[in-house]
Amino acid sequence: MEKEMRVAVLIDSENISSKYIEVILSEANVLGNVIYKRIYGNWTMQNMSSWKDVILDNSIQPIQQYSNTTGKNSTDSSLIIDTMDLLYSGRLNAFCIVSSDSDFTRLAARLRESEMYVLGMGEQKTPRSFISACNKFLYLDILYSTSQKITEEEVQKNSIIEKVSAEKKQSKVQIKQSKEDTAAEEKTGSNIQRIKLSLQQLTEENADDDGWINSSKLGNLINKQFPDFDVRNFGHRRFFQFIESLDLFESKRDGTDLFFKLKY
Repeated sequence: MEKEMRVAVLIDSENISSKYIEVILSEANVLGNVIYKRIYGNWTMQNMSSWKDVILDNSIQPIQQYSNTTGKNSTDSSLIIDTMDLLYSGRLNAFCIVSSDSDFTRLAARLRESEMYVLGMGEQKTPRSFISACNKFLYLDILYSTSQKITEEEVQKNSIIEKVSAEKKQSKVQIKQSKEDTAAEEKTGSNIQRIKLSLQQLTEENADDDGWINSSKLGNLINKQFPDFDVRNFGHRRFFQFIESLDLFESKRDGTDLFFKLKY
């Protein structure tokens, strides 16, 4: 049995909204056993008040970092120093760095040099350098928007009285999602044409003599090529559902394994 990863979640509060906390912790828990949950910021600032209840409710340790000099980000430095201390403790094998800031690019790269798994989380505005430095990167704004859409659908099903109101909210969510999808298209891991091309190339290069490739293997290869690739970016919950929606592959099952083969 594969040993569960031991994870540290480190959040840059000055760069991430508190509304994302459920998505952050949910994804971190999927990765493994969360040992440390720490959040960094200057808690004397008024704009940090939205985090107060979130920190208490989710048992996250707040790390105070005063802004000693105007224009210098002391929070980033504190997070980086703590991360290296945790690395050298030898207790962990995965780090979840939550920020949209490119300042953590070198940190992510350094962790991977020490054979740590690095999961990055941030908004779509995150610079490509930080995304590429991670093993996997998730767009919080897309995942949050998707979760809100699901909530809206449940409201529509369970409340006839609120149906009209729910439809209006759903419309707003769809408009917002459409804008986010357009922005996401500019990101390599969310550009459907580039993903299609890469899937074709990876299949041609790694399939067996009959042209078949294991679904898990194909998924691992595309994730290594695009750290920010996630099927949820395209409205799917499972990798095989996303592949089948492309109409590029035929599929077959061999026991519990699923295989794909290019149609041409």
